Amino acid sequence: MAAIRRALISVSDKRGLAEFARGLRELGVEIISTGGTAAALRAAGVEVRSVSEVTGFPEILDGRVKTLHPRIHGGLLAVGDDPEHVRQMHEHGIDPIDMVVVNLYPFESTVARAGVTLPEAVEQIDIGGPAMIRAAAKNYRHKTVIVNPDRYAPVLAAMREAGGGVPEETRFALAQEVFQHTSAYDAAIARYLGGVAAPEGLPPSFTVSLRKEQDLRYGENPHQKAALYGGFGGVFRKLHGKELSYNNIVDIAAAAALAAEFDAPAAVIVKHSNPCGVGSGDTLAAAYARALATDPTSAFGGIIAVNRPLDAAAAAAMNEIFTEVIVAPEFPAPVLELLQKKKDRRLILQTADLRGRADLTVKTVPGGLLVQTPDAHRLGRGDLRVVTRRAPTPDEEEALLFAWKVAKHVKSNAIVYALRDRTVGVGAGQMSRVDSARLAASKAQAAGLDTRGTVVASDAFFPFADGLLAAVAAGSTAVIQPGGSVRDEEVVRAADEHGIAMVFTGIRHFNH
Repeated sequence: MAAIRRALISVSDKRGLAEFARGLRELGVEIISTGGTAAALRAAGVEVRSVSEVTGFPEILDGRVKTLHPRIHGGLLAVGDDPEHVRQMHEHGIDPIDMVVVNLYPFESTVARAGVTLPEAVEQIDIGGPAMIRAAAKNYRHKTVIVNPDRYAPVLAAMREAGGGVPEETRFALAQEVFQHTSAYDAAIARYLGGVAAPEGLPPSFTVSLRKEQDLRYGENPHQKAALYGGFGGVFRKLHGKELSYNNIVDIAAAAALAAEFDAPAAVIVKHSNPCGVGSGDTLAAAYARALATDPTSAFGGIIAVNRPLDAAAAAAMNEIFTEVIVAPEFPAPVLELLQKKKDRRLILQTADLRGRADLTVKTVPGGLLVQTPDAHRLGRGDLRVVTRRAPTPDEEEALLFAWKVAKHVKSNAIVYALRDRTVGVGAGQMSRVDSARLAASKAQAAGLDTRGTVVASDAFFPFADGLLAAVAAGSTAVIQPGGSVRDEEVVRAADEHGIAMVFTGIRHFNH
């Protein structure tokens, strides 16, 4: 392999830059650079040749045009073992550029700032950088291209070992990283501009480019391959325990999203992405006890999420049964020490508040993707419309609002029996609503809980009175549902006949 003789360096992220450049110079590499990068290298005592000196043309238009020149791109795109390329290079006075070190203008961090304007964002759209790194990556057989500062040390080590060259397999891997990098960069620009063009809706095209965060042992089942992409680890950080599985990750997201619905201390237990118990209270220990009581059988091997720092009393209670994962915004040292005694249990630190996040939801279908905005609706007392002769009591109203928060996160058809601070029975994923109502009541009975005096939440309207009558038979006294069925009058009439209070929300929460 040929030794690297000339490198062009132009970076926004200057981590490790000076050390890397010094290492290149020690290997006899000439460094060409631009603007701020050249100034930073000179300040660090590294000898640099300016791009203008190479091209014979000054940087113009506030630096917008500096590397877009045949003496740069010819030096990148020329195939070193092609005699005609070599002849043309010599004819036009173009010298090869063997290495390109470029990372792009910080577009994503710019648009993440509050109050950034469209002109400010547009100025961070890099033109010359993508052109150079794509050119060098296309010509990876003869060029080395680096877009990630974490690659500096390994590349220098490879050069020292190989007498100044970089092995082709390394160049190929670096080229792959370039196209992943530019793809993600362009996707970020497309997402931002699409959001500007369609602020209330979805853009006309949908681009996804996510870096692999980790390979998973397998998917939902052992015969399926799986990997995690994106920034999940930036929101949920594993402090202890076995590697997270595909199903763990799905359940962590489900549990944390439901816990975020509550302002009071709350505990959520999830199994197979459905809540099997939810409780709230003055303390996490009280909230967890109420959640566990709903369905202690299903809670075994479940995922627990809380919305407060995990205290010693709650942790001790959780430690009494087998739990796959515990998610909390903080694990104080004594709590962490206690819970780490079970080596396989995963302890997950939630580092971001999920309320207010606008992550789109995406599902694959043959030939495409279904994309939607998140179900971020939060119901308030003023949204409740009483449709029966009897209005709910204050206690019933509290319980209805609690049950509604839970039903939003239960797979449809969803029926939830609840009191003001706990679930009593959860019916999920049935093909008919009346079956969900009966299932929820039977699960409550199996757990030794009394459904008399509970309220009922239904994620969608009752298409017939039968689902309501199943709740009446279970002893419920109040119902919350969206309304909107052609048989609403029939359902309301049945509620009145049994002295049931019913409120409509006008909002449906299907969760398939």
